Formats: sequence, C-alpha cells, structure tokens
Amino acid sequence: MSVSSQSIEQLAINTIRTLSMDAVQAANSGHPGTPMALAPVTYSLWSDTLKYDPALPNWPARDRFILSCGHASMLLYSTLHLAGVKALSKDGTVEDRPSITLDDIKKFRQLDSPCAGHPEYSFAAGIETTTGPLGQGVGNSVGMAIAAKWMSATYDKPGYDLFGFNVYALCSDGDIMEGVCAEAASLAGHLKLGNLCWVYDDNGITIEGETDLAFSENVPKRFEGLGWRVLRVDDANDLEAIHDAFESFLETQDKPTLIVLKSVIGWGSPNKANTHGAHGAPLGDDEIKLTKKAYGWPEDQKFLVPDGVREHFDRTIGARGREASETWHAKFDDYAKKFPTEAKQLQSIWKRELPQGWDSAVPNFPADEKGLASRVSSGKVLNALAKNIPWLIGGSADLAGSTMTLLEGEKSFSSHDYSGRNFHFGIREHGMAAACNGMSLCGIRAYGATFFVFTDYMRPSMRLASIMHQPTLFVLTHDSIGLGEDGPTHQPIEHLAAMRAIPGMFVMRPGDANETAECYKAAMRMGNHPVSMVLSRQNLPTLDRTKYGAAAGTAKGGYILADCEGTPEVILMATGSEVAIALEGYKLLIEKGVKARMVSMPCMELFKKQDEAYRHSVLPPDVQARVAVEAGLMQGWEQVLGERGRFVGMETFGASGPFKALYEQFKITPANVAAQAQESIKNGKQAK
Repeated sequence: MSVSSQSIEQLAINTIRTLSMDAVQAANSGHPGTPMALAPVTYSLWSDTLKYDPALPNWPARDRFILSCGHASMLLYSTLHLAGVKALSKDGTVEDRPSITLDDIKKFRQLDSPCAGHPEYSFAAGIETTTGPLGQGVGNSVGMAIAAKWMSATYDKPGYDLFGFNVYALCSDGDIMEGVCAEAASLAGHLKLGNLCWVYDDNGITIEGETDLAFSENVPKRFEGLGWRVLRVDDANDLEAIHDAFESFLETQDKPTLIVLKSVIGWGSPNKANTHGAHGAPLGDDEIKLTKKAYGWPEDQKFLVPDGVREHFDRTIGARGREASETWHAKFDDYAKKFPTEAKQLQSIWKRELPQGWDSAVPNFPADEKGLASRVSSGKVLNALAKNIPWLIGGSADLAGSTMTLLEGEKSFSSHDYSGRNFHFGIREHGMAAACNGMSLCGIRAYGATFFVFTDYMRPSMRLASIMHQPTLFVLTHDSIGLGEDGPTHQPIEHLAAMRAIPGMFVMRPGDANETAECYKAAMRMGNHPVSMVLSRQNLPTLDRTKYGAAAGTAKGGYILADCEGTPEVILMATGSEVAIALEGYKLLIEKGVKARMVSMPCMELFKKQDEAYRHSVLPPDVQARVAVEAGLMQGWEQVLGERGRFVGMETFGASGPFKALYEQFKITPANVAAQAQESIKNGKQAK
C-alpha cells in the first residue's frame, strides 16, 4: 500500500502517527508508541463526533477533549495541527494563525515550543488542561462534566439547551491504576454523569513491561460496579466499531461511559505483532523507516502532511464545528435578549470577571473577646459572597459541618438535581481537588474543603492548580495543634511550609473574623492563582479595630497591628490563631517598657508582592530583633526573621489533649513570646 492508494481516513490516521514518530525522534525524547496506537480513535472522535470549532477554540459550549495519558502528547499536538485549531491571544481573542504549527512540532520538547513534553494548559489553544501526572486528566474531566451539568441545569431555558457539553478523556493503564482515578470514577458514577466518556487504552504495557507484573484486576467489572456503562472495542484500528461506541455513549444519559479499547502499543491493533513501537523512547531512524514502510509511507520523508489531509479535517470537524458554533451563537444572541440577567452572568463566567457588588454582603464583625473560630467566620463570609456570585460553588470531603462550607438555602448538587451549589465529594480529597480544578477550567469559582492535614492527599492537584494559574479555592480547617484531642495524626505541623513551598499558591491564615473577611476578598480578586484558606477550629478573639491596625491591611499580606512610639526594639510576627497569643506577648513587653511592634502576617505571598518601601515600613531592616509565632514549622519564616530572629512554634509532631494544654506544652504562650523577644534584643546588643 502506498500513500496515494490509501483512503483519506487512513491517510489522516497515518499522518498523526508519522508526525508523532518524527517529532519524538527529532527531540530524541518522548513516547511514540501510544500516539501511534491511539491515532485511529482520536481521528474518529475529532472527525465524526466531537462538538468543537477549530476556528473558535474557546467557544464555551464546545466539547472538551482531555489527553489524560499526557506522555502521549504528540497525539494531541498532531491532531490540533491537522484540525487547524486557531491560536488565542492572552486575552482570549482568536488569532489568524495556527495554535500548533509544523515548526512547533519539529521543536517538540524544546524550549519556547508550545509542544512541551506533556500538555501544558495555556501553552496553546486546544490544550484543555495540564496532564503530566497520570490520573489528573481523568480527575479534571469529572470536574468539567460536573461544570457542564451545572451550567445546563442552571442556565438552560425551554427551547434553549445551550450550555451543556460532553467531556472525552483518553486514559492509559497508568491512569487507571492511580488512586485519584479511582476516586474520580467513583464520584462520576455516583453522580451519573452521562456526559462523560473515558477511552481506556488497554494495551497491556507500562514502562516496566507487561501490566501483569503488577496489575491483574478486571477493569470493566470494576467500572460496572462504580456505576459506569462499559463498552468494548476489540481492535483499535476498527473505525466502524469506534464510531459505534461513541454513538452508544451519546445515547447514554444516566451514567458515564468507559470504552475499553484493545490496542498494541506502537501499532494500534491487537492482531499485529508488537514490533513497531516503543513506550518510553524514540524508535530510532531504522525502526521508523520500517514502520513507515509498513504504513505505505515515504521512508525518507519527515514531517510529511500529504495533500488532502488538512482539507479532510476542514471538511469534517471544521465544517461541522463551524455550523454548530454559528447556530449556537445566533441562538445565544436571542437568549440574551430574553434572559439578560442570566446572559450577563454567563458572560462574566466566561470572561472570569466578578459581578458588580460581589463583596457588598461581606460582614464587618464587631469586637468580641470570645470571638469566632476562623472556620465559623469563613462560613459566614463564604455565604455572603455566594449571594452575589452565583457561580461560586463547592463543598467538602464529607466534612461540611466541620468546615462550615454549606451554602445556606442552596440545594445539593446530585444526580437528581444538577443545579445544586452544595457539593458532597465524599471522602475523596484528591478526587475533590482534581474535580475542582476541572470546574475552574470551565470558569466556575470552585472550592473544596477538608481538614488541613488532609492536604497530604490533595497536594498533586493543588500543585497543578498553581501550574495552570487556576483560582481554585481550598478551604482548610483544623489548622494546627489547636484542634486538640484528635492528636498528632490530625494536627498539621509541616503543612503550612509545604503549601507555601508551592510556587504561585497563596496561603492565607487569618487571625480573626475581620481578617477572614479580608482574606476572602483578596482571594476572590485573584483570577490566576489558587488560594489555601487555612482556618482554626478554636475561637479567636475578634480584635477591636479602634485600638489596632485596620483589617484592610490584610490585602497587603502583612501589616502593623500594634506599635510603639519611635523605632521598635523588636518586631513580633504571627499568623492565624497565634496572632492573639503574640499580641498578649506584645502587651507584656510594653508593660516592661520594651518598645515592640506587633505585625499580623496573614499571607506571606501577598506581602512579598508589595513594593520594597511598604515592606520596609512594616519590617524595618534595621530592626533585627524579631520573633515569629506560628503553630507549625519555622521553615519559610527565615526570610523575614533574619539571623537574630527567634521562632516560637513547633519542632515535633503534636499530641492528644485539650488545645490550651497543648499550647502550654509546646510553649506557644505569651510569656514565651515575650521571653524570646527579650533574648533576640539581648543577642542583638551583644553582637554590636
């Protein structure tokens, strides 16, 4: 068989394959086998089924295509190139140039090429999410399917079924093995997300060899048990069977669909010997020539796109997508005239804008010595924001009553009512975080809540939220030894340091109710960073702001809460529940005639963003006697403590007991704060 004798369908499939092989070989790095095996199913989906307009890749009602097996990234790049997907500017304007050019493909895995080793969100239009770690893509896909269901249930009107869409994810054995995949699949099955389709590449190969080295479960049975519909395609080259499977998915409304696709890595069909592929390494020039010969391809030509292939994609997905998006936009214009309020909200969602007056209901809390736990004030603020931001939705990992995240008067999101704003993610912290990222990628202001210590289970998704610049909100309560009797397993110690170590993650730990309100305002203004809202179980005094610095200083990350006359001898710094403790230490110092300054530091990341003049006005460089107070590790405080600073906090895990006894046990007390301050002053004088 030669190129000229191949059907246009086979020509398109082999173009995807050979572009992928050539790019991996040019980079001398990457995974050619899976793109070769999955080219037929990807071609079939894009040419026949996907609701997608390549000329308008940010069309809100488009179907989402997720390559969860991100190591097969050349499969996506080749398809985006051949489909003629247009590029987007930073502000979302469609540009008259390809999202992925042939030159980009030739620079696969090189600096400044959008064709990175794994798909990176925002590098090029058509990349719907970052899929490096296995399982994340399918986790995100569940959140996207949730977003589609919520959008449809909330904004569709009779005669205007405009806002739902389908989500397709290609996944590998590696995805299926990951724990986050199990959590996500369980959630999707429970919610009966009939708009979600995963294609499982059942090729029996992972990096170490045959999957039966470590994996022998019956995947179809597992998914059936999770409430999925399972379909089988026994030959990955059988376009008719693949097409029929996608048609069956489109007819299924009451459950998600798993298509089990049997393939041989590097070829595509289980009926072929596995001699033409590799999982994790380039094939080599000689092997590529043999493979191209088997495909009926010119053996010495590289990066060949035969005449007619791009035109074929334009006649299929191009024409179908143009017609669908034009019809949709015309209907949306009519919708906007009849339902202007809803249309305005939708435009804000798609533009990632906040509505006018979004913070008008946020309360101002009166001074109160007893005060509120910051998890309680958080719940009040979250509800106030939700009144004016209808697309602020989320829930907890089975801890709504403890994290105070239920929206009052709102329904639960469920398979019976997809318009609910309260989510019950179950005890699936990682799946929750991945789903929240998927919701955020669709414009929803999503939040997920749990105890702070369980960020150990969430960190991969939290990290990816930051990599993708998503404003996902993580509400994290029971933030320290202050939770008391549950003991060391539930008391976060290293977690503040771990969260602050994630580049781009803004960690907010408010010290009283009004700081909580200001932290939420700052968080909602951030459209391109995730936020960890770290909150206490125990009550915190609500400070009298006529005596202390205004809570509005929270917006700058750190501010002077209490001061002395003239230049201070020592600066105390604290966050969260330790602000009140440090403030009592400040009072002890003032009583002893020590010139002290008290600084609240609810968000180090915000403080770092301030100009040098402001930072120095709060922390004068000449004042080197400093004490930081936080019921966590010292790690991260060094940059503001300096060499002579002292730290009052934790060096070990916690213990089980009443929280006040624990603070005494670990010497996080006003008396020790004052003592450490005097030691810091003394050491500074001795150094001179």
